Amino acid sequence: MIKLIATDMDGTLLNSKHEINPEFWEVWEKLRAKNITFACASGRQYYNLVKKFEDIKDDIYFIAENGSFVAYKGEILHINTLERKKTFEFIELARKIDGVNIVLCGKNSAYIESNDSKFIEEVKPYYEKFEIVNSLEEVEDDFLKIALCDFKNSEENSYKYFKEFEDRYKITVSGGVWLDISNLDANKGNAMRKLQGILGITPKETLVFGDYLNDVELLESGEHSYAMENAHPKLKEIAKNIAKSNEENGVVEKIKELFEL
Repeated sequence: MIKLIATDMDGTLLNSKHEINPEFWEVWEKLRAKNITFACASGRQYYNLVKKFEDIKDDIYFIAENGSFVAYKGEILHINTLERKKTFEFIELARKIDGVNIVLCGKNSAYIESNDSKFIEEVKPYYEKFEIVNSLEEVEDDFLKIALCDFKNSEENSYKYFKEFEDRYKITVSGGVWLDISNLDANKGNAMRKLQGILGITPKETLVFGDYLNDVELLESGEHSYAMENAHPKLKEIAKNIAKSNEENGVVEKIKELFEL
């Protein structure tokens, strides 16, 4: 019996316009009536996710920043922070990569040091709170991850510069132009296991959806795992099942099918 549902956002629950299908809200009410717990598990900022789910923000769990931050009803349940010295060593390396802009993701806000309009338009959909600063080194906050916006394609460009650190840090291609750097144990799967422990729910009772490489561990945390039809080929290999694409409202359609809603 499924007791917990967790879904990625971009490319999964959201369509290409970053929208939640209106049908989701009706389905969520039916899930709540069945005492099914719902969590969103995203690379997005916590404050951005709260805004997306404003009307039900106190009724769902938030796994943000690719598992570095977990919260419920505004209370932090789990946080995994990067060491400050290493953070800025990575930032120095990123500054040398052509086509890359940097987002320093903190507990209280995200921080950027570029006012390039193309970059800012890419940042806005994912970060509700962000500040433009003169230098990232001046920022005082707890750092959750570094997100690189790579207009030359993260998998083909910036990933190559950070691949050598994969044995010590989590280097994740999380989208076509996004590369995320966090602690090695900071991922959606570990965050899900902490949440499962808090709720007393097992992987056998967990349903998960994802579409990209930052969802690998998420799909491994639930026995009922679905990659979207539009998912990265490597994620499809890991998933036990395939759902319709995000443009076809695949998450909601599969939930309706499984729960006969």
